Amino acid sequence: MQLTEKHRTYWQKNLNVTAILLGIWFVVTFVVSYFARDLSFNFFGWPFSFWMGAQGSLIVYCLIIWYYARYMNKLDVEHGVDEEEEE
Repeated sequence: MQLTEKHRTYWQKNLNVTAILLGIWFVVTFVVSYFARDLSFNFFGWPFSFWMGAQGSLIVYCLIIWYYARYMNKLDVEHGVDEEEEE
């Protein structure tokens, strides 16, 4: 099967957004945890490192999933590969 330029553009945009969101995930998961002792300021009344471990990272994960689903739905519509809703 030969890929058209439209397929290549779709796949490149998909890879770009996935790479960016995985970078954000990596920073939230590993970088913040690694520097937790250095991040000693208060955030909503709690130490920032504790807040990120307890709630902040989960909120960021949900935002990543929400953004990816929204972006991919728009990209699917833009390239004509969206799923039509059945009634």
